[in-house]
Amino acid sequence: MDKIDPKVDEAIQTLNMKDGPSRRRLLQGTGLVSATAAASALLAACSSSGSTAQAAKDTAGNFPSTPKWKFTFINHVTDNAFFTPTQYGFADCAALLGIPTPAWTGATSTQPTVPTMLTSFNAAIAASSPGIASTVVSATAFTSPIAKALTAGIPVVTYNANGATNNPTNGLAYVGQALFVSGQEVGARIAAAMPHGGTACGIIAQPGSLNIQPRLDGANAAILAAGKGLKILHTAGFDSGAAQSQENTSIPEFIQANGSKLQGVFAVDGGSTALLGPALAKYNLTSKVASGGFDLEPATLTAIKAGQLGFTIDQSPYLQGFLPTLYMYLFKLSGGLISPPETDTGLKFVTKANAAPYTSPASRFEGSTTAEKYIPKTGPIST
Repeated sequence: MDKIDPKVDEAIQTLNMKDGPSRRRLLQGTGLVSATAAASALLAACSSSGSTAQAAKDTAGNFPSTPKWKFTFINHVTDNAFFTPTQYGFADCAALLGIPTPAWTGATSTQPTVPTMLTSFNAAIAASSPGIASTVVSATAFTSPIAKALTAGIPVVTYNANGATNNPTNGLAYVGQALFVSGQEVGARIAAAMPHGGTACGIIAQPGSLNIQPRLDGANAAILAAGKGLKILHTAGFDSGAAQSQENTSIPEFIQANGSKLQGVFAVDGGSTALLGPALAKYNLTSKVASGGFDLEPATLTAIKAGQLGFTIDQSPYLQGFLPTLYMYLFKLSGGLISPPETDTGLKFVTKANAAPYTSPASRFEGSTTAEKYIPKTGPIST
């Protein structure tokens, strides 16, 4: 048997060449000036290709090498489960871009909201954060710090809440749901499920907070505009309380006391929505009262699938973390030439008919698992 040149054998093993014309030609040297030279060239090309691939991996998307910008997110309730997928969103975007995971700061459910947020905002400016993303739950309190950040050359993107509907804040762009419009959609759906008229009422955890108050205002406006003699029980809504321990008691008590007066009830925040369905079921009102709410807490989805709650709304909290991170990165990368666009993260009604994909399989995109995995789409795409 002819002896195989070590370089030829190395090339065959490295390139995983099975039986075939290329392998035979390399072994025999047929048509080649030198089988050894050809093998050496192939190995060099393979090595060069590997180095190039590694270099591409070291700079995400083949972008030029950039500073490791660590952006800052400032939130009005950092310990709320709604924002779990938001945190996954900005962490995943940072990993794709090859930058550190943004800082997650702001108020918790036990702290004063706006003062604590402003402390975090001013601290980020003082530390020369490369970019700030913030919710804006006050009509006026954030105007000055946002202006201060922009003057210092720090891009500011708002998300989830953007100040008053008729007076949005002065950030570069807003990423989130059109809150008043989403409220109108909820009100219209509740009104449509009350064909014989009657009385409806909204439930709100923090009256006046600009991440949820516009929803209540929009819903009330749509219900009254529908005619049919529809009325609102409490124009200001029922205040369920900001703490979950308070909501656990206040919402069932409200339903028990007012259920016989209501033909429609809705909640405008995730925590209240999660408790509404079980409260209606407890007092045998599920089939008698049109109901709905917001967000995708596990208890909400369970109530939807059990038929205890008519609908909820998906506003894509994952995108509210992912897109501000991407937008601030591109703004920094382009020297400000690529300015963040206003982005509506959507309004998708979730009902018993389409709730299954939100619960199985568990999804990082909805905050139900930490696992980073590809979820293949099956069946037709709904719009």
